[in-house]
Amino acid sequence: MLDNAPRGTICIEDIEIGMIRSLSKVITDRDIEMFAEVSTDRNPVHLDEDYAQDTIFGGRIAHGMLTAGLVSAVIGEQLPGHGTVYLGQSLKFLAPVRPGDMVLAEVEVTDIDHSKRRVTMNTRCIVNNKKVLVGDATVLAPSRKFD
Repeated sequence: MLDNAPRGTICIEDIEIGMIRSLSKVITDRDIEMFAEVSTDRNPVHLDEDYAQDTIFGGRIAHGMLTAGLVSAVIGEQLPGHGTVYLGQSLKFLAPVRPGDMVLAEVEVTDIDHSKRRVTMNTRCIVNNKKVLVGDATVLAPSRKFD
């Protein structure tokens, strides 16, 4: 994985509107197989090339939630990072992600409620400069007051 920031925590007191963090990851066959194993989602569109060739996708695709998991990784590891609690996430899948695709997952702070320690972020995943997933996340950010 490639990302633009070290792992750790950014406390609510230091978060600013417009902050962006990201990571990039190539989605591998092994990623898809492991996600199928953990989630128990063995839909053949993800695992069987012959089956997937006859679908609207014309070949295998990664699980949408595998792609969404990269957004979770940015939130849980970078912004806000360790100690963050997910409160909600909306997702819209715009295009398939295929084995071998390099996915850029980004989060951008759009709103902060300091009194409730809530941070709202625009979330997106991009492949070859095309958005494949968009949404919004709301999280409870860590605070220095509770360290």
